[in-house]
Amino acid sequence: MNRREALRLLATGAVVPLLSHGTWALLRQAREGVGTLAAPRTLNQHQYATVRTMAELILPKTDTPGASEVGAADFIDLLLTEWYDGAARDRFLTGLSEVDTQTQSVFGKNMVDCSPTEQAEILRALGAEMVDAATNERDQTMQDSESGPPETFYPMLRRLTLTAYYTSEPGATEELHFEIVPGRYDGCAEAQASKEAADRQ
Repeated sequence: MNRREALRLLATGAVVPLLSHGTWALLRQAREGVGTLAAPRTLNQHQYATVRTMAELILPKTDTPGASEVGAADFIDLLLTEWYDGAARDRFLTGLSEVDTQTQSVFGKNMVDCSPTEQAEILRALGAEMVDAATNERDQTMQDSESGPPETFYPMLRRLTLTAYYTSEPGATEELHFEIVPGRYDGCAEAQASKEAADRQ
């Protein structure tokens, strides 16, 4: 399993818990690299702040940590830098810039400067556009995702945010209840059915 294959699987909409062991291991390896970064390498400070804000809106803090607490923006920057090719990276950055164009048009300010209510309104609009685009694509073609149109910004951001979250320790253990090391192994335990049969004799 290589990075290109992992990205292809994620682009098809595969849910992180259902990914193969190889893909999961590769993403976990990328996650470990997040803590070693001193500063974003692809995103500038404004872009980083925008991604952080939007990721937190997608997965806000509740009784479990939110996207910003698990370093989603850092993880996204790492994947953009080390995994994505130039075309996909440019598509993401162009879409990110268009978010500010949209908020400037509607509210007269950038996404990070909007109120939480205004930010949520923009996110709902982006979500509606994403659903409409997916519906139109499904109606127009039955081709697989590899030969379909390239993924646009907001679906990329959502998928990367979810991937960042569920490959983090809190996301994997508190949300997915994923056991990195199983609690115990009873190699000599009797099967329950055999034990019950013996008890009846």
